[in-house]
Amino acid sequence: MPVRELSLDTPRGRLAGLRFAAAPGAPRVLALHGWLDNAASFVPLAAALADAGHAIELVALDLPGHGRSEHRPPAGDYAIAGWLADVDDALDALGWADAALLGHSMGGAIASLYAAAAPEGVRRLALVEAIGALSGAEGSHAARLREAMAHRRGLRGKALRVFPDPLAAVRARMQANGLDEACARLLVERGIAPVEGGFTWASDPRLTTTGPHRATEGQVREWLAAIACPVRLLAADPAPPYFDADARAARLACVPQAELRVLPGGHHLHMDQAGAAAAWLGPFLAAG
Repeated sequence: MPVRELSLDTPRGRLAGLRFAAAPGAPRVLALHGWLDNAASFVPLAAALADAGHAIELVALDLPGHGRSEHRPPAGDYAIAGWLADVDDALDALGWADAALLGHSMGGAIASLYAAAAPEGVRRLALVEAIGALSGAEGSHAARLREAMAHRRGLRGKALRVFPDPLAAVRARMQANGLDEACARLLVERGIAPVEGGFTWASDPRLTTTGPHRATEGQVREWLAAIACPVRLLAADPAPPYFDADARAARLACVPQAELRVLPGGHHLHMDQAGAAAAWLGPFLAAG
């Protein structure tokens, strides 16, 4: 499937991404990847959608601090409100008054909250392994604040891991995420940068630190109840421990128009089971 690099100048910095070819007038879809991934995570799904004849205009972003997008400035952070502003700015830069959103993991959390915050701009919401943001339990907030401060201090002078060659980085991603080599290579090729002695991750090291605040589960469910568009969620079995089947069901029940499909597999279903993901999400996204 033809694909080209994309660069968007926004008030919050330059955003990179990938734009996949589509027929004129096809439904517009903005894709948001997961934590420490990048726009290349949607390459297998884009190919499967095209092979199945689901015509969409797909733009996959590198979120700030990931892939080839700029990092936040030194005084910036990666709080949820900033991610929502990034989506808003990207849609403006693309000239899209509205679009469907497609999000995986962290990108699905961002897409969910943006759909609640700007319902006039989101026609459909397709999610993979996420619905809403991770929440913080009552009684955990002070400890989280202290951990965030300790992590921030711990970054000072911390040396980045250097891989002797890209293959070593590919093997590290395979081990960390259970991905096959082809999928891991897609992420690594867009997610490393050359340095003296080899290669290092291009992502902002601040992304690996604990954030100082998470919303409560009640707040997350209130946001989900505000989503006005149709929603389709693709989830893996077994579910990850931080978002088990019961928690997923409780959140889905908050969304007025939501459908769920569960497939056996891992967290990157849209990559390693792209055909099955396209079969479930493709007709939904192509419906306009």
